[in-house]
Amino acid sequence: MILGVDIGTSVTKAALIGRDGRSVRSASRPSELLRGPGGVVEQELDAVLASVVSVVREVTAGQDQPLDAIALTGQGDGLWLRDDLGRATRRPISWMDGRAADRVERWRTDGVLDRVHALTGSGVFPGSHAALLAHLGEHEPEVLARSAVAGYCIDAVLQRLTGVISVDASDASLPFLDVRTRTYVDEALDACGVLPWRGLLPEPAAPGRVFALSAGGSRLLGLPEGLPVTAGPYDVMACGIGAGAREPGQGTVVVGTTLSCQALTQDTTIDPDGEPAGMWLCTPDPGTWLRTMPSMAGTAAIAHALSVVGAGTADLQRLLEESGPGASGVRALPFVSGAGERAPFVEPRATGQLLGVTLANGPADLVRAMCESVAYAARHCLEAAGLDGELSGCGGGLGTEAFAQLIADATGRTLHVPHEEFVGARGAAAVAWAALGDPVDADAWAADRRAITPRQDLRDQYEAGYERYRADVREARQRWSA
Repeated sequence: MILGVDIGTSVTKAALIGRDGRSVRSASRPSELLRGPGGVVEQELDAVLASVVSVVREVTAGQDQPLDAIALTGQGDGLWLRDDLGRATRRPISWMDGRAADRVERWRTDGVLDRVHALTGSGVFPGSHAALLAHLGEHEPEVLARSAVAGYCIDAVLQRLTGVISVDASDASLPFLDVRTRTYVDEALDACGVLPWRGLLPEPAAPGRVFALSAGGSRLLGLPEGLPVTAGPYDVMACGIGAGAREPGQGTVVVGTTLSCQALTQDTTIDPDGEPAGMWLCTPDPGTWLRTMPSMAGTAAIAHALSVVGAGTADLQRLLEESGPGASGVRALPFVSGAGERAPFVEPRATGQLLGVTLANGPADLVRAMCESVAYAARHCLEAAGLDGELSGCGGGLGTEAFAQLIADATGRTLHVPHEEFVGARGAAAVAWAALGDPVDADAWAADRRAITPRQDLRDQYEAGYERYRADVREARQRWSA
């Protein structure tokens, strides 16, 4: 058994994963997001660590079967500053944070985004290391001066459990890493004005590195000192692995708070004329990379639409059934995050909208329009990521059958959804077993899924809807830029 721990933005989960890819015991705890004026979104490191301790102790209580390892995955991006003992030097800043939106807008205007994209192939958005380090360098330089590490969520927890300062290459990929050599690009750091803080960035761990639970970590978790620990890849990649994407060309749509759309590739050619958005991420295989388009749209946009009409998640299936494809003429854009949009384009000033609403439209039309816009955003991102093979899907948003069908219909692709609920922990466990030299049967894991096929009689309607969505996005981008 491997204990998979998925430290999400809003929930921390732990699951005991067997070699068949199924969880046998699990627990979860919510995490608190601390919001403030100016787009501030932060967390408390000790509270996040406490959630990890809680779920691990609950899952392992009374468990007599030996563990092979602890496999950590979790949220990426943001900025988790610590000292050399792993203590937070300020509250960790979430990837959802929007305080640096104006800076990113200036960088877009003066060519910094294009420069960084040309150097690394990745985009920059307000909640990324580039923007946040630059912001703190101007407004809180004393915090950076007393910090030893500028890392991420997973490596912050790893440091407290093992005493080791490290970072998985998937986390480190955005936005300063040359993913082909797994080394930082000083020119990209310099372009963002953060080269003086280069020493805060941990060197990426070698592929397959295994750590060991320290005496302090053992006391926290109640598990044996020396137990193997792996850290990464971070959640979007772990979900792809757990969902069954294994070969170049295959991809995954992760429908969570945001919408992560990605495709595996062995080609890291950077299009100098392309949108300076998205990410190239290192994978556990040094010869394969993940091209990721992580839209800020997702279940947060759907939840917002539901709240506006006085409904909840439990009502989503019914509302989607009450309004047919096309939402009776209502159209939407799902960019409701305070940080704007980050893929497949970067627009810090992006906002959501509803179009075509009349007195004839009811709550179901408004909710369906938002759901359709999220599905179209997924298609837009998958096309930009280079998907040309099988599509897998996972995330809480696919728990509503009508919405899962909508993703298949809007993308025109069969969607393969694992039966296993804890997909991120499952992916992390698969990576851990490979690092321990005992890889799982990937074909058997990939077979444990259900297939949702697109409805061919609705194909033309969704094709037309997607073209209208793209036109609405183009018009909105002109307005945001103005």
